[in-house]
Amino acid sequence: MADVILKPIGNFDLTVEAEVVTPDNFAGKSADDIGKLLVWQGPEELPLADFFSVEGNGGSSAEDTTIIIDGEIPRVKRIGQEMTGGKVLIKGSAGMHVGSGMLGGEIIVEGDAESWAGMEMKGGSIHIKGDTKDHVGCAYRGSWKGMSGGRITIDGNAVSQVGGGLVGGEIIIGGSVKHFCGIRISGGLIVVKGNAVRTVGAEMTGGTIVVGGCIERFTPGFEMVDVESDLKFNDIECPGEYKKFTGDYAIPQKGKGTLYVSCNNNECL
Repeated sequence: MADVILKPIGNFDLTVEAEVVTPDNFAGKSADDIGKLLVWQGPEELPLADFFSVEGNGGSSAEDTTIIIDGEIPRVKRIGQEMTGGKVLIKGSAGMHVGSGMLGGEIIVEGDAESWAGMEMKGGSIHIKGDTKDHVGCAYRGSWKGMSGGRITIDGNAVSQVGGGLVGGEIIIGGSVKHFCGIRISGGLIVVKGNAVRTVGAEMTGGTIVVGGCIERFTPGFEMVDVESDLKFNDIECPGEYKKFTGDYAIPQKGKGTLYVSCNNNECL
C-alpha cells in the first residue's frame, strides 16, 4: 500500500472543490503529477499544489493507494467523491460532500464533517469520528433516491434529513439527530442511538429505522404491531426493548417500513 500525504498550505478563504482527491486519481502518479491535478476555487481552476504539499507517490491501483490529509480541511469539498477503492484518512475535519457518490474503499474522518457526507453513496464505508451536519447519505435535491449501498458511521451527532430517500446500505449515528431522519426511505437501515426531534420515517415505504433514545414529536401514520428485544442487524446490535411500528400509513403506497423505538425512552407512545 502506497501512502500519499497532503498537508494544507494554501489560502482557503474561498472553498475549494477537490473531487480529484481520490485514490483512483492518485494511482500511478508521482507526487509531482498529483500536485498538478486541477481543483476549483471560485471561478479559477488551480493546481492542487497551490493548496497542499504532496509527499509520496500513488500506488499501482486505487486499492493500493492511501491518501492521508494531515490537517483541518473544513473548507475543502468533495474529498473521495465517486472513489472506487483504496483509503482516505483525514486527520481533522472535512468539508461538504465527503464521499459523495462513493462506490468502494474507505474514508475515515478523525474530526467533524460538513453537510452531504456520503450523498447518494453506493458502496464502501465512511467513518466520521466527530459530528456532522445535514443530509448524511441523502438524495440530492431533485432526486428521490439517496444512498443505495455501503455503510456510514457517525460517532457523534448529525442534524436533519439523515438518509433522506435511502434505498439501501446502513447509516449508524452514535449520537442524536434533529428533523426528518429517514424521510421517504424505501430500503436500507438507519440506527440512531441517541434522540430525535420530529418526523422520523415520514413517508417511508420500506427499510428499517431504529431510535434508541427519545423521539420528541412522533410522526402520525405509524401503527404499533409488536415489542421486540435486543435487535441485531448483521453486526449492528441494539440492546434493550423496542416498540415496533409500521408505516407511514399517511401516504397511499402499499409498501411500508419498520420503525423501532426504545420502550424505556418513549413510555408515552
